Amino acid sequence: MSAVQKEFDIVVFGATSFVGRLLVIYLNERYGADGDLKWALAGRSPAKLEALKSELDLTALPTLVAEAGDEAALRDMAARTRVVCTTVGPYALHGSALVAACVAEGTDYCDLTGEVQWIARMIDAHEDAARQSGARIIHTCGFDSIPSDLGVWFTQQQAQAQLGEHCSEIRMGIRRARGSFSGGTIESLTNAIDEARRDGAVRKRMQNPYGLCPANQRRGVRQKNVTSPAYLDEAGSWVGPFIMASINTRIVHRSHALAGRPWGDDFRYDESMMLGDGLAGRLRAGALAAGTGGLVGLLALAPSRALLKRFALPKAGEGPSEEAQRKGHFDFRFFGHTASGRRIVTRVTGDRDPGYGSTCKMLGEAAVCLAREELAHAEGGFPTPSHAFGSHLVDRLTARAGLTFDVLETQ
Repeated sequence: MSAVQKEFDIVVFGATSFVGRLLVIYLNERYGADGDLKWALAGRSPAKLEALKSELDLTALPTLVAEAGDEAALRDMAARTRVVCTTVGPYALHGSALVAACVAEGTDYCDLTGEVQWIARMIDAHEDAARQSGARIIHTCGFDSIPSDLGVWFTQQQAQAQLGEHCSEIRMGIRRARGSFSGGTIESLTNAIDEARRDGAVRKRMQNPYGLCPANQRRGVRQKNVTSPAYLDEAGSWVGPFIMASINTRIVHRSHALAGRPWGDDFRYDESMMLGDGLAGRLRAGALAAGTGGLVGLLALAPSRALLKRFALPKAGEGPSEEAQRKGHFDFRFFGHTASGRRIVTRVTGDRDPGYGSTCKMLGEAAVCLAREELAHAEGGFPTPSHAFGSHLVDRLTARAGLTFDVLETQ
């Protein structure tokens, strides 16, 4: 990031979106509108920005107006702040110009994207320039992929501290999760499906578990990919596919690569949903596998996609009620195994709806961490959450954002 003094610590771009509004509420509750943190709201509609400020009694907060495709306005916005924190997706459709602006201005950036194909495109297009300008561009700073990425990092830190060696394999199982998809997530998923169908190179990159690693590290040992019912011995549970695994696993492998592969060239990682023991668990795992595959298949076809969007799926800008967000939660379990046969089990939990209430807190703390903390990896580029933040963000999330990171068992 540039050493030049900036007017703001953080600009929230997309402040009037559903998740953007939640992020604004969180930052105000945690840091205030007139405290030490200097922040501003940004979006394309002056009227909507003013309405949001009036609704939340934030009339003193500055506002900046910029369209997602207006390169000059985005450059001006990026030049005025240390960090741009954006909720404007699908990012593959609306986010590229903002990344370019932040890279050009040496401004740090964080977002919520889980769009593998777009992240790959941004890395290929801008990584060298980001290193030169000092901009740190950090994708996946929400439910995709902070719990997974920091969870693996935490597990490896604890394995080294308590067992004296790293894990050569970690299997993550989601024990509990209560929440709902957003309309924006559905739009991002359908756009990614379309891109993969149109372009074989994009499809191949998305299917490669090492597809987000640096160019010379995009090959490695074969990785597990849970797409059908399987039994996870470590958990004593049948498991089925976790739809977010296709992004989280790629981020974890990029983290490992950026760190110099300290866990070994044979490191393996996979994710799944835990669905219980016995016949009932197996049937639930089978139903989840069928439902996940069916949803992706239906979204790939224009007629069925249109019907789903009209009658079944949330629309962009829609989301759960405040009560539903409060009742949401998640519980990730990480089962680590070392090369010598030792074992560690860790847990990461969150106290709100994963895609909304918890995500806005994760994104907010990532932005503040970028603006405030002296991070070990301060150079520009495209770091992952764990590589950029490490213990700084773990500490912030546990102290402020309702997440926990615990060791449950070592053997």
